[in-house]
Amino acid sequence: MNIRKYYLLPVLVFAVLLNGCVSLEVNPVSGNKRAFGYSWEQEEEIGAQADQEIIAQYGLYDNEELSAYVSQIGQDLLAHSHLRREDTPQKFQDTEFTFRVLNSDVVNAFALPGGFIYVTRGLLAHLNNEAQLAVVLGHEIGHVAARHASQRAVEQQLGQVAIIGGAVLGESLGYDGGSILQLSSQTAQLMFLKYGRDDERESDALGVEYSAMEGYVAAEGADFFTSLKRISEQRGGGIPTLLSSHPDPGEREKRIPELAEEWAKKGYEQNTLDKEEYLSMIENLMYGKNPREGFVMDGIFYHPDLEFQFMVPNGFNLINQPSAVILVNDDETAISQFTIDSESDSPESSVRGFLGQDGIIPLEQGAYTKNGIEGYRGTATAFTQDSTELRIQLTALGFQGNIFQFLSYTPTNQYSSYEERFSSLPESFSQVTDPNILNVQPVRLELITTSRTAPFSEFLPNELPMDIKPMDLAILNQVDLDQEIEEGTVLKIPVQ
Repeated sequence: MNIRKYYLLPVLVFAVLLNGCVSLEVNPVSGNKRAFGYSWEQEEEIGAQADQEIIAQYGLYDNEELSAYVSQIGQDLLAHSHLRREDTPQKFQDTEFTFRVLNSDVVNAFALPGGFIYVTRGLLAHLNNEAQLAVVLGHEIGHVAARHASQRAVEQQLGQVAIIGGAVLGESLGYDGGSILQLSSQTAQLMFLKYGRDDERESDALGVEYSAMEGYVAAEGADFFTSLKRISEQRGGGIPTLLSSHPDPGEREKRIPELAEEWAKKGYEQNTLDKEEYLSMIENLMYGKNPREGFVMDGIFYHPDLEFQFMVPNGFNLINQPSAVILVNDDETAISQFTIDSESDSPESSVRGFLGQDGIIPLEQGAYTKNGIEGYRGTATAFTQDSTELRIQLTALGFQGNIFQFLSYTPTNQYSSYEERFSSLPESFSQVTDPNILNVQPVRLELITTSRTAPFSEFLPNELPMDIKPMDLAILNQVDLDQEIEEGTVLKIPVQ
């Protein structure tokens, strides 16, 4: 959790509908006219608006040199895309593209309509060379060029998504659970939009095409998709990020080299790998979650930067987001949101401001002090759009110049089962004093050059930081644990 301005959602259920209308326009890839959910101008507008929310939600990775490097590769690939060809209508040629590196450990890349492409630091850590990055960026450019989101908008309407139960829906789709709580309806739909398998196959082909035309060893992209399959297996079969609605990873491992060979036969030499340059760019890259922005240990959530801690109730799962900490029970029927209220100047005004909103029916409120911290608590009821009555408990605390809120809610008929656990959250809130917690640092990638030939496992440290496992490092380096590593090979090793 970073210090970011956060606006409390005024309603507990929201619609995620994109208000587009069917438009008959050109597909830049095929050159044919077909039905799209938006005009190209609307796609540009939608992307620009959603881009600001994505930045606010996930944050940009603080490394200007790395960001510029990713952007330059993206722009080079874009020059070969269908959006920059001589026979392409001018409005497509004139569209500017933006490439961003997000400060997220999730292995992910995605595109928004209108030319906004995102890769996470988690994805960059798992790539081994520039050619692999080129295939990923080319794939995302392909989604924009083929206008896949606008095509799906004609076919899909997500309807209404309730926060209770919907808050962790993202986990099954490969996005950070809880993110839907901080995004607008329009951006939420874009993030949860599932492309069809044909869309993904087309973008795979376009990613290989654009990479091959730029001279990259496009077949390298297959190794990254192998890594995605291994990540899935490591997590017990859950589908991660890029694979949520994609073709089977095994199919992609086979198909991508075949596509690359087709472009080689057309005369496109594919010699650029740029492993050394790529690895030098990601040296010292943050790996995994940043513990300074919050982590759980022994049932306690610690935030070293803001110097606070609180207990995680039994039966609740914690999702740490840049703008909020979300706690959801196992049955997904009770939620607590922990945020910074940047609009109020006292715990009392924070609670009263919430209770004064339309649709909120106040019950009780009052001040209290716990662990030397002044707080103010209120309870209320509200109704969802399907007429479910919710019981709400809101506590605001004043701590080191900030006003913190714990907003907890569940259906009224279950409130008695969760009231004590809701109350325990703010009551356990206290200052961190342990210097080991206060001084914890993130894990970063260190490059080592092997001095001998030996199995990969022999190059691992005796103790790995945080909860990193040996298999995680094998996947990170795109090798097997028992694989022989030649002398002089550069490996990525996380250190803290």
